[in-house]
Amino acid sequence: MPTKIDYDAKIPNNVGLSDDRRLQRALEGWQPKFLDWWGEMGPALRTQGVYLRTAVSVGRDGWAHFGHVNVPDYRWGIFLAEPDPGRVIGFGEHKGEPAWQQVPGEYRADLQRLIVIQGDTEPASVEQQKLLGLTAPSLYDLRNLFQVNVEEGRHLWAMVYLLHAYFGREGRDEAEGLLLRNSGSPDAPRILGAFNEETADWLAFYMFTYFTDRDGKYQLGTLKESGFDPLSRTCEFMLKEEAHHMFVGTTGVDRVVTRSAELIREHDTFDIGGHGGIPLDVIQRYLNFHYTVSLDLFGGETSTNAANYYTAGLKGRWQEPRRKDDHKLTDAAGSLSRPKADGTWETEEHAAILLLNLDLREEYRADCQTGVNRWNKILDEAGVDFRFVLPHPGFNREVGINSGHHVTPDGTVVDERTWLAGKRKWLPTPEDLTFVRSLMHPVYERGKIASWVAPPRQGINGKPFDYEYVYLS
Repeated sequence: MPTKIDYDAKIPNNVGLSDDRRLQRALEGWQPKFLDWWGEMGPALRTQGVYLRTAVSVGRDGWAHFGHVNVPDYRWGIFLAEPDPGRVIGFGEHKGEPAWQQVPGEYRADLQRLIVIQGDTEPASVEQQKLLGLTAPSLYDLRNLFQVNVEEGRHLWAMVYLLHAYFGREGRDEAEGLLLRNSGSPDAPRILGAFNEETADWLAFYMFTYFTDRDGKYQLGTLKESGFDPLSRTCEFMLKEEAHHMFVGTTGVDRVVTRSAELIREHDTFDIGGHGGIPLDVIQRYLNFHYTVSLDLFGGETSTNAANYYTAGLKGRWQEPRRKDDHKLTDAAGSLSRPKADGTWETEEHAAILLLNLDLREEYRADCQTGVNRWNKILDEAGVDFRFVLPHPGFNREVGINSGHHVTPDGTVVDERTWLAGKRKWLPTPEDLTFVRSLMHPVYERGKIASWVAPPRQGINGKPFDYEYVYLS
C-alpha cells in the first residue's frame, strides 16, 4: 500500500481505488451527495481561500502540505496509515492471530455499528459549528475553524469508505444515512447526545474542541487497536488530524483565560464583563457543562457490549500494548463507586472486562486534568486567586449509574431541591449564554483580535499572527 496519496483520482486515496471499479463507482456516486450536504450544512461564511493543511502522504514525516484552498474545492479523500504486514491481534480471544483484512462474518453487525457511530459524530460537529465563522474573533481563529471542519468531513469519508468497501448494500445504506441525520434535528438527530448540542459561541467551540474532540481521541485510540486492520489503519491516520483539533481547544481556552486574567489585573476586579472579558466563573460553568456532556459519550460504567467488543478483538483499550496484564482480562477485577438514595456512596466490585468504559473514561479524565492544570498555571503566573476544577464524574450526568441522581460538582449527593437551587452556580445560565454571545463580534482585519481573547503565541506553520489566513469573499 503506498504512503503517497493519488491526487490525480477523482477521489484522492491511497487504497488503490482505481483497482476496484465497482467500489470506485459507488463512492463517486456518494461524492456529490456529500458535496450537497457540505453546501447546505457546512460553514455559512463564504470565503475565497483558506490557509489549510492537506494530507499528501501517510508517512510519519512530511505528511501534509499547507496552502490557500477554496473550501468547497478541498480534496476530501480516503487515507489509511501504512500497513504492518506482520500485525497480529493484541487482545481478546483472538490474541496473537493475524489481523483481519476482511470482516469476520460473526462480527459483521458489531463492526458495522462501531463504524456507523464513529462516522455519525464527524459531520455532526460540522453542523454544530455552521454559524461560527460569522463571529470569528480573528482570521487566525477563522482559519482553525475551517481546518477542523474540513478534517471532520474527511473523517466522515474515512468511515464511509469502510462501509462501502466491506459491508455491501447495508454499508451503502448506512453511508447514505450519515448524510440524512442532522445535529439537533427533532426528526432525525445525530446518534449521540453531545452532538445534538448547539455550539453557538467561540468559548463553546474551544470547550468542544478541548473536551469533546478529546473524547474522539480516546474512542479512535481504542478502535486503532481493532483486529480489523482496515479500521485500525484508518483510525491511526485520523488521530494525526485529530491532534490539531485538540490543539485548537487547548490553546483557545488558554487564550481566553489569559485575556480574562489581564483584565482582572488591569481593572482590579473579577467582574470583567463590563470591560469586554469573560468572567472566570462563567468559564468554569462552560467547563462543567462541556466536560460532563463529553463524559456521557463513554457510555455506562458497566457494559456487556464493551466487554463483548473486547473479547471479540474489535475494540481494545487505550494504549493496549502498554498494559501489563494478559490482554484478556479473564480473572481481573475492578471497583466502581455508585451513589445511593440516602446520599452516600458505595463501592462495588466488578469483573474488569465489564468496566472497560470506566477504564477509558478515567484515562480521559486524567488527560483533561492536564488542561485544567495549564489554565490554573496561567492564573497563578498572573497572580489571580482563582482555580478551575474538573467537576466530580457524577455531576450533571444523563448516562450511566449517576443519571437520575443529583450530584454536586464536589461529589455530594443532594436532593432535587438543593440541586435546583445550586444549578445556576454550576452550569451556564441563560444570562451567561446571552452575555458571551454579546461579545461575539467578527474581527476580520489582519493582525486584529476580539477584546475577550488573547492572540496566539505563534501562528500556523511558521506564519505570523497577522498573516492573511483567510481570503474573505
